[in-house]
Amino acid sequence: MAKFKRADLAKIKTISIKKRKSKVTPADFAKVFDGKRGSFAAFADSMPRILVADDLRTLVDDIVRSRKKNKPVILMMGAHVIKVGLTPVLIDLIRLKVITAVAMNSAAAIHDVETAMWGKTSEDVAKNILDGRFGMARETGELMNRTLSDAFRNSDMGYGEALGKKLVALKAPNARVSLLATCYSLNIPVTVHAAIGTDIIHQQPSMDGAATGELTFRDFKTLAELCKGLVGGGVVLNVGSAVIMPEVFLKALTVARNLGARAKGFTTAVFDMNLHYRPTMNVKVRPTQNGGRGLYFTGHHEIMIPLLAAMVKAKLQKKRIRRRK
Repeated sequence: MAKFKRADLAKIKTISIKKRKSKVTPADFAKVFDGKRGSFAAFADSMPRILVADDLRTLVDDIVRSRKKNKPVILMMGAHVIKVGLTPVLIDLIRLKVITAVAMNSAAAIHDVETAMWGKTSEDVAKNILDGRFGMARETGELMNRTLSDAFRNSDMGYGEALGKKLVALKAPNARVSLLATCYSLNIPVTVHAAIGTDIIHQQPSMDGAATGELTFRDFKTLAELCKGLVGGGVVLNVGSAVIMPEVFLKALTVARNLGARAKGFTTAVFDMNLHYRPTMNVKVRPTQNGGRGLYFTGHHEIMIPLLAAMVKAKLQKKRIRRRK
């Protein structure tokens, strides 16, 4: 005899699968994509209408709908986005008036400036830190720090605007792939959010803490003003920033609401290679309470962002074709 009593499964009451609520049918399955004749729009449509694939379609719809309603699409980003070569894709979306504002951490600004001016960035940290050379590229520090100091003393520009203006004035050789230069040239708000001590230019003799702090503070106030437009639509994308931009965004949104903006009913989406606490709570969950939508996509930026951009462009093209008919 067994020591313990067991449930009698013979007494279980079953139900018909015909009456059971189910979430997946063959209509939701992926379609086989015909690469010979199919367009990219057909490829996007071929993905399963299940879980994250369908979330991505939802985000695309929200972006396109927001722009149709003249609501903002704010791109927040970390440095890795530039290091993996995505600026041409992002600049294209800016020129198409899909992205209406850019907010980046200051490491991203460094990569942008180095690429624009000298056609190279992303030093070998593991090698250079061994003998104290890490972050000591003189040209990077002097150009950026002196630009910030000059703007601090002689203008009311913020961090992003000052650097963008400088790159344009210097006719940076690779300005075509610079977010800072492009945004400045097209009058698109671009803000840079620095944490003192986190960036290579902070450890050089040209560093001016007062200038850096004041200009990034100006940009914080610009971002807070932009958040006022997130009413009944709009999208905030956080790509590759696990700490700085989620924290800055939460405070900027709070300022906007404290100053009277309703700032509700918008969509946020996080793109990162891992799930992180701050992007989850400060971008996806907390800001979108009471009527908004928060999404999270894990994957490599160099795959996910071109995919998102192409899907947005395909959707816009489809809408243009419909209007012509």
